[in-house]
Amino acid sequence: MHVLVTGFEPFGGETINPSWEVARALDGEAIASARVQALRLPCRFGEASRVLAEALAANSPEVVIGLGQASRRHDVSVERIAINIDDAPMPDNGGDCPVDRPVVAGAPAAYFSSLPIKRIVATLRAAGVPASVSQTAGTFVCNHVFYSLAHLLATRHPNTRGGFIHLPMLPMQAAAHPGLSSLSLDTMVAGIRGAVQVSLQTQGDWVLGGGALE
Repeated sequence: MHVLVTGFEPFGGETINPSWEVARALDGEAIASARVQALRLPCRFGEASRVLAEALAANSPEVVIGLGQASRRHDVSVERIAINIDDAPMPDNGGDCPVDRPVVAGAPAAYFSSLPIKRIVATLRAAGVPASVSQTAGTFVCNHVFYSLAHLLATRHPNTRGGFIHLPMLPMQAAAHPGLSSLSLDTMVAGIRGAVQVSLQTQGDWVLGGGALE
């Protein structure tokens, strides 16, 4: 068995992206009898989903966890839902800045994560890793990849489960952005390691509160 963990190249003027640093730290690691493979995605609409689709076709992993940077998050944010829209607040690394464009034309409006998201959050919290359920993955390249992944699993890879997790900045990044939270690389690696293990060892989710007022 193996697990695919994806991370992004830096974007938005940053020189590092915590999602890739975490993914590559786990590359080759054995977790719950599965081998982790890390994949670096370009921060580009279309190109990121193409690279992901090729990796899925070549490897058929049991679980896929996409990671992305969310500079205003303060914890390991496990995403609940991906929506079928690209609506960029800024250009991607290739200069593309889509507005109200579907990720996949004619496909469903949204997909839920097929990971046990609440069980992941509860497990991480019990281990001392700050974590929460997130109700939106945004409308930038992270949501684009999350939706693309979910659509691929629904249409081509029905035996694979997958989802997306947002990570805050690393301390070295947050130092240049007063007021933004950060987590250490070790804490985030431990969190994603836990998420991989829970995803491999459980099928159903727990019925726990994880909603939001706004």
